[in-house]
Amino acid sequence: MTPVPAVTEAACAKINLSLHVTGKRPDGYHLLESLVVFCGVHDTVLAEPDSAGLSLHVVGPGAEGLSAENDNIMLRAARALATHVGRAPDVRLTLIKRLPVASGIGGGSADAAATLRALIRLWDLTLNPDALMALALELGADVPVCLAGKAVMMRGIGEDLDPLPALPPLWMVLVNPRRPVSTAAVFRGLAGRYRTPLASPDPTAGPERFLSDLEAWHNDLEAPAREAEPSVSEVLDALALTPGVRLARMSGSGATCFGLYETREEAEAAARAIQAARPDWWVAPGPVLSDTAHQAPSSDRG
Repeated sequence: MTPVPAVTEAACAKINLSLHVTGKRPDGYHLLESLVVFCGVHDTVLAEPDSAGLSLHVVGPGAEGLSAENDNIMLRAARALATHVGRAPDVRLTLIKRLPVASGIGGGSADAAATLRALIRLWDLTLNPDALMALALELGADVPVCLAGKAVMMRGIGEDLDPLPALPPLWMVLVNPRRPVSTAAVFRGLAGRYRTPLASPDPTAGPERFLSDLEAWHNDLEAPAREAEPSVSEVLDALALTPGVRLARMSGSGATCFGLYETREEAEAAARAIQAARPDWWVAPGPVLSDTAHQAPSSDRG
């Protein structure tokens, strides 16, 4: 019998180009309205059969301090999928970690979603899409959008995904000051200030119109995040000063921020300048992705 080869999946950074908080449910979950895209900067998940059972091995530049214990979301994803299809999770998972942990760009959720995609391929599964999305939502609010891997308007607590047309070609620079921001503290800083839902920007109108429309949107968590962690303001100021930047904004609950650029050359020049000025920050340029399906995962281990 020919051994099944390892399956490799990219876990792309999830970026909230905008994030409006529209309310709060009785159970404490906040209701969101967010324009979500992905960036061609990613972790890599490898899955291969292993008769010894389920295991997770974390390597790469972002591996330090990341637990591979039983409560890791990738292991929970593997166990949940295995239970759903009625099989043993005999899999060795390897995570090549590049994205910063707990940084507002869906790193853990993207890793869990990539784990689900990898195991579906490895086990040659055909699943009901609604059941799969329900399983993803049980793992975390950002897992469904990361599993979809496409530009969407995300509403509710993350379960309502409205696909968008292909975005105009854009590049971004992601910057994280390597300082944690408490998501709970950021949401507390909202103090009940909720926004009325807005009409979606139109990606088909071209980059100039799309970027202009996007300026009217906001990240409602940015102001409380700046108060909780002043380095968020430093990052946004640094991005705003780079030549060619069209928009500088925070993603999610922080502390990662992004700058949008119309060309690769502008983005890469901005990334080099920021990294030279602040070598202690995490800085990464990459293309804005409307669909991660064709993102080739890097298999290097460093």
